Amino acid sequence: MTAPRMTAPRIAVVGCGYLGAVHAAGVASLGLPTVGIDVDAAKVAALGDGRAPFYEPGLDAMLREGLDTGALRFATDAAGVEADVWFACVGTPQRAGSDAADLTYVDAAIASLLPHLREGMLVVGKSTVPVGTAERLASLVEATGARLAWNPEFLREGLAVTDTLAPDRLVYGVREGDEAAVATLDAVYASILERGTPRIVTDFATAELVKVSANAFLATKISFINAMAEVAEASGADVVQLADAIGIDARIGRRFLNAGIGFGGGCLPKDIRAFRARSVGLG
Repeated sequence: MTAPRMTAPRIAVVGCGYLGAVHAAGVASLGLPTVGIDVDAAKVAALGDGRAPFYEPGLDAMLREGLDTGALRFATDAAGVEADVWFACVGTPQRAGSDAADLTYVDAAIASLLPHLREGMLVVGKSTVPVGTAERLASLVEATGARLAWNPEFLREGLAVTDTLAPDRLVYGVREGDEAAVATLDAVYASILERGTPRIVTDFATAELVKVSANAFLATKISFINAMAEVAEASGADVVQLADAIGIDARIGRRFLNAGIGFGGGCLPKDIRAFRARSVGLG
């Protein structure tokens, strides 16, 4: 659907790691005044010079564009930052000695924002968190008069710029009936929505589960084709042709059906472990 035009909101992005740096540069490229905030002064200095502290195709150019136009800047704290929408984009690593997610950085990010929040503002979580996190944090945010929403990310390494500017879907987790939060997010993503990008408005818990469910399903496809590769090897079958044949079925699809050593990276293993740990907690 086409989102109604509203005054362009001012954006702050808390946490300028992989997710936050890409998101800050991305929303700035959409024409929104954006401040990226991170406690790491060296990281802030590099980003302020148009240099990402990691490699991602197209990101340095997008950073420089935002800095050159004045739409983007970076700071080491929220003091003096004027924003209508505060995105929390900090990491959720695996907790030491446990499969569960470590929410230390998420909790600290929200706590750092509380003194700066007031009525009408929107805090938007983008971090991948265990279900129930948004509901817990909402009470803290709402006590200031601000609102909370959860807007999961779906970035792929090497394609993060494209996934930010041309996502295949947008998911908003909000309180039931919170049309103001929806309208604000629509204003942030107006140019993306105008291209017909699907938008799903749901509750906190569903929005939190979307990202981890997607990762779990992709990991399942990889694990499945690897198991079939063992059967193919034992029987003399060709696992590549097998994947091609079953991948033609629209219900299955060919992507993520490449046999190999398994799945890895910074998200799938730790998110699946955290999902399993949280599922046990849900009983």
